[in-house]
Amino acid sequence: MCKWLYTLLTFWLALGTAQARFEFTPTAREAYEQALSMRLDEARLTIAQLKRQDADNLIAYHIENYIDFLNLYFNQNEATYKNLKKNEALRLEKIQQGSPDSPYYLYTQADVRLQWALVKLQFGEYLSAFNDISKAHKLLQKNQEKFPDFLPNLKNLGVLHALAGTIPDHYRWGVRLLGGLTGSVAQGRRELNSVLQKAQQQDFVFKTETAVILANILLYLESDGEGAWQVLKKVHLEPAKNPLHCFVLANVAMRSGRNDTAIELLQNRPQGGYFTKVVQLDFMLGLAKLRRLETDASVYFQRFLQQRSGQNGIKEAYQKLAWCELLKSNQNGYRAYLKTAITQGKAATGADKNALQEAQSGKTPEVTLLKARLLFDGGYLQKAHQQLQTKSSADFKDQAGRLEYFYRMGRILHGLEQWDEALGFYQRTIRQGQNEPYFYACNAALQAGLICEKQKNFPRAQDFYKTCLRLSPSEYKTELHQKAKSGLGRLGD
Repeated sequence: MCKWLYTLLTFWLALGTAQARFEFTPTAREAYEQALSMRLDEARLTIAQLKRQDADNLIAYHIENYIDFLNLYFNQNEATYKNLKKNEALRLEKIQQGSPDSPYYLYTQADVRLQWALVKLQFGEYLSAFNDISKAHKLLQKNQEKFPDFLPNLKNLGVLHALAGTIPDHYRWGVRLLGGLTGSVAQGRRELNSVLQKAQQQDFVFKTETAVILANILLYLESDGEGAWQVLKKVHLEPAKNPLHCFVLANVAMRSGRNDTAIELLQNRPQGGYFTKVVQLDFMLGLAKLRRLETDASVYFQRFLQQRSGQNGIKEAYQKLAWCELLKSNQNGYRAYLKTAITQGKAATGADKNALQEAQSGKTPEVTLLKARLLFDGGYLQKAHQQLQTKSSADFKDQAGRLEYFYRMGRILHGLEQWDEALGFYQRTIRQGQNEPYFYACNAALQAGLICEKQKNFPRAQDFYKTCLRLSPSEYKTELHQKAKSGLGRLGD
């Protein structure tokens, strides 16, 4: 009898002290897939089911964080952010109840912190964001020592290493806060490629996520739209069934000369039903149509503004509505939309700052230059060239117009792979625009560096990248300097 009681008591004690675990069960994986399909309400229900039926599985709190991250990242509602931001600490507290012997124990803590860091950056909480990144990096380093072959950990380290080498100078205080975080775009790219190669031999939950991250690094840090497109074509994306897949593919298409493809993707995107609205898709469709000089693009910018809950993108949307009116030769309509751009939204992003600057300048863009810009951005290079072929710098009355003419001609000839001619226009842009507030000279230096790098003239490429970093335009400075740093990193400088 005593022996039986002892055995029962031992069993109860074992149950009471059993440590929670991390496991991607079928239900957990279903919740993850629902979250990354922007079926956020469904994902919440599946997470609730997982917590009821498998209460010791702490992976539920990691996936639940994806739901908050995606909701805030795309909707950018400040009230929702203030309401949800407490969840970071609550989830970390739950995860820390798990077994330290699991490779997911430190990884999930780091991933939660990185997701909140990205959200905090959007809402301007830079100190808290950098603090999260610093802590995440330390967690990942520690986890790497314990589990050197754990692919999720390698995925996140690859991201941090890629970003570390491109942090702009005015965020250097954040680098100091990050302590020992170093790296380069090349290092991060190699690590992410390695993860994807190893993922081919196993059932890796984060395979698609890793491919999307790599594509964005190629797109934004290396200006390699074609490479980004090829990475995404190797994974099974379903843009007609998944709004997030549509967003990713259409974004890369629009930045790699596939504007018609982007329009097709966006017009066939899934809408309504159980999908959480991704309002950026309306903006993207409007922009893609505007790049074909189709003035019905205004419908989609208006739709974006009607459904937008955050502040970013509003000034740019009014700017694009103004451009639609300008293409219809409606000067009054142009001025009315630009007047609204001054008072509505925030000027936190490069594009919104550009819109505000145009609105405050009181200067109307020259229509030929505007058409050339839009056509070029859409990848319609010959049509863009035709717009400017009948013009010369003398046709533009002010310095801004002449400077933009040199810059646009350089960009178009660059796209047409007439590199020597493009370099000539870029150099004229740099000479005449380096003391101006416009971004033309800064980007001309960056693009000239890319041409010289492609021609294997590495010393000259380095000089152009350094010129880019020396210039300080009032718009797009962060993005341009980040790419110039990436270029210098590739060249070992």
